Amino acid sequence: MAGCSGKEEKAAAKDGEENLKGELTVYTAIEDELIPVYLDSFEEKYPNVDINIVRDSTGVITAKLLAEGENTPADVIWGTAASSLLELEKKGMLAGYSPKGVERVQPLFKDSNQPEKWVGNTAFMTGIAVNKEELKKKNLPMPKSYRDLVKPEYKGTIVMPHPASSGTGFLTVSAWLQMMGEDKGWNYMKQLHENVATYTHSGSKPAKLASAGEYPIGISMVYSAVKEKQKGSPIEVILPEEGLGWEVEANALVKKDENSEVAKAFLDWAISDEAMKEYFEANGFAAVENTFKAPEGFPADVASQLFDQNDLKWASENREAILEKWEKEFGQKAEANEE
Repeated sequence: MAGCSGKEEKAAAKDGEENLKGELTVYTAIEDELIPVYLDSFEEKYPNVDINIVRDSTGVITAKLLAEGENTPADVIWGTAASSLLELEKKGMLAGYSPKGVERVQPLFKDSNQPEKWVGNTAFMTGIAVNKEELKKKNLPMPKSYRDLVKPEYKGTIVMPHPASSGTGFLTVSAWLQMMGEDKGWNYMKQLHENVATYTHSGSKPAKLASAGEYPIGISMVYSAVKEKQKGSPIEVILPEEGLGWEVEANALVKKDENSEVAKAFLDWAISDEAMKEYFEANGFAAVENTFKAPEGFPADVASQLFDQNDLKWASENREAILEKWEKEFGQKAEANEE
């Protein structure tokens, strides 16, 4: 804007934001309680944009988008597993878009192509939520690793998420297959299955069930285990010695004949400093390098414990075969209904 001072430019930009109008349909797998917290800064910045949020677990959102195809009402996908977005990319459902500030996002957490088909906000990772009081009642030792969980004394005490409906469940299974090798990974899951009471449809529910004392041990999102601990539950958050399976929580622009400025503005905001700070507050991790203070109760330096050979492309390419085999072997213990 020639002849304008920096202050005038900022004022003009703010006017543009306030004048941006329209409707936006957003598909997301972000936890229900986090959505309004995250959206607060967007709504303040764009008061004239009406957002329709469609929220479900990663597996359900992915299946819904694949079923809807080019007729989907979704404009953008927000906070959904990158491996699922790679599935949608293979179907030609995503448009390339480089949101403002994308250069700040670390390479591991965004598409390597430009314009990017997906860009990450944070990583969600698997830990073990252990109810200390329930474990003590059963006179059981505190598990420290995935290896511990297959010991016979833990029979019937463990819950974990179903990999077809839960992004956390799938990233966990994918991590085991990559950490251990496929043969050893499937053998491990057969042993673990003997100790699992049920498989839940949600990645957060195992932590909640452990917190309620229904089952002493939940393989669950680290975020969910920390939230239960913050509420005062006798939960110990265990980071398995083998390393943390993880997945990128990412955003994408749905391919349409014409993508609106509102959709692009949303994706710009979704990786802004304001949004990244909120992601970090919730997850103890953000996709940009930062000096944010770790949230209370979060295990120290989670980032250094992420499984460093995690291959999201491999996970996406093998997703269908993995889920088919998992369902055949273990699906009979899946939860019948989800609250």
